[in-house]
Parts: sequence; C-alpha cells; structure tokens
Amino acid sequence: MKIGKETIPRTAISTSDEHSITVRGADLCRDLIGKISLTEYFYLLLTGSRPSENATAILNATLVAITEHGLVPSVQASRMTLAAAPDALQGAVAAGILGCGSVILGAAETAGRMFSEVSERAGNDGDLNAAALAVVKEYRAAKRAIPGYGHPLHKARDPRVDALFSVARDRAINLRYVAIAEAVERAIPQVIGKELKLNVSAAIPAVLLGVGFPLAALKGVPILARTAGLIAHLTEELERPIGFALSYQATRELVFDGVPAAQTGTGPASE
Repeated sequence: MKIGKETIPRTAISTSDEHSITVRGADLCRDLIGKISLTEYFYLLLTGSRPSENATAILNATLVAITEHGLVPSVQASRMTLAAAPDALQGAVAAGILGCGSVILGAAETAGRMFSEVSERAGNDGDLNAAALAVVKEYRAAKRAIPGYGHPLHKARDPRVDALFSVARDRAINLRYVAIAEAVERAIPQVIGKELKLNVSAAIPAVLLGVGFPLAALKGVPILARTAGLIAHLTEELERPIGFALSYQATRELVFDGVPAAQTGTGPASE
C-alpha cells in the first residue's frame, strides 16, 4: 500500500551543504542563532514565516501557561520510568509525552477544531452565539465531549484563561475565536443543563487561531511546553527521587477484586 501521493521525498524546512545550513530560507548561523528566540523559531519552522510581535507574545504566553501542571499522570509516568531506568532520560520524557491524548494535552487541538466549526457555520457576519449553540447541540447528540470546558479543580473558570485572554486583548489581536470560545461557554448550560467553564485547553486555540497559528499544529504547543516541564521534573527526580514512592502509593490502597485462584488440597488425591 502506498501512503501519500509523493513518490520523491521533499521538504521545504531545511537543507545544508558543506558550508551552510539553511532553515526556512534563512542562514541558520548568520541569521538565526543569537538573533531569534525559540518561540519565534518554532513559529518559523511551522509556517515558513517569521511571527509578528503579537504572534510571538501570544505563542509565548500559551507555552508558559501549559508547561507545568504538577504531578499529573504524564509526569508520574515519566518520573517512574526514570526511577526504573535512570540512564534513559529520553525514554522518561517519551513516557510522559506518549500520554498526550484527548483528555491530557490533546484537548487544545479538538477544541480548536470545534471553534473552527463554529466559525464556518457562522460565516463572516453570522451570529456566533447561534452557531455555537448549534455545534454544542450536535456534539451532545453525538455523545461527544465538549473539549476545553470543565476542570476538576477550577470550577469558576481556569485562571489561566483570563490571563491568556488578557494578553490577547492587550495585544489587540483578532478576537474572533475568543468570542467563539465564550459563546460556547454560554451555550453549554442550555444544552447540557449545567455550567462548564473554559479551561486552558480551550483558551490556547482561542488565542492562537487569532494570530494565524496553524490548526493542525495546535496539539504541538502543549507537547512542546510539557516537554520542558518534564525535563524539569526529571532533573528533580535525579536529585530527589520519588518515582518509587509514587509507585508505592499507587499500590498501597490497591484492592484486588478479581477471581481468586482455586484452592488446592494438600492431602492424598481422591480415588
């Protein structure tokens, strides 16, 4: 089976020769090293264009917002992996990143796709509230979760949401997707019967889409950010190991409710 349409491998990201390294049309050593931040470089690598000051500020804010999140499952998996293989930092980082799915970290992408659906339904001059309500009803009818809403701790609203929206408003970016995110928040009680407030996974696409960030790359933002956070946790793990303590605590309250092994007698077999 042939995957994809290309028969010759091609890339527009980078190339090199004996004397130079070219990345997205710029000389790496002459034009980029020491002259561009990692945030700007990430945007350049993704899009082929250098970000505006506003795009850089928004992307940087989202990365800061999602880098650290305490001893969540991905961090625990990462630390326990390092405890078992302290020479494999890369494996421990990978263990933490492999759990990036629809519940942890991946919700930013799915929320962004939902916002895009609302935007398309409303059109340029349509009613965002009506479009949001229609999309939420469709998600509910299909028994799909509303991505980026509700939080086990922050019931009023995830405080990172207002912090990110404040950056977006201060920077005067396109706030269409912020308006969509808030329209969805207002629509949820009408459909579900209870409030689910915005969390950071919805705020991230709401502000990033407003600066032209690629929809397909949204999941990469929390992955990139959390990689930095994992490296911090793993550095601490090497200095103050808790990986085995986490494992012990997970099993301390364990209750076995499976089928017990059959009891076997020790006397002579029946004839």
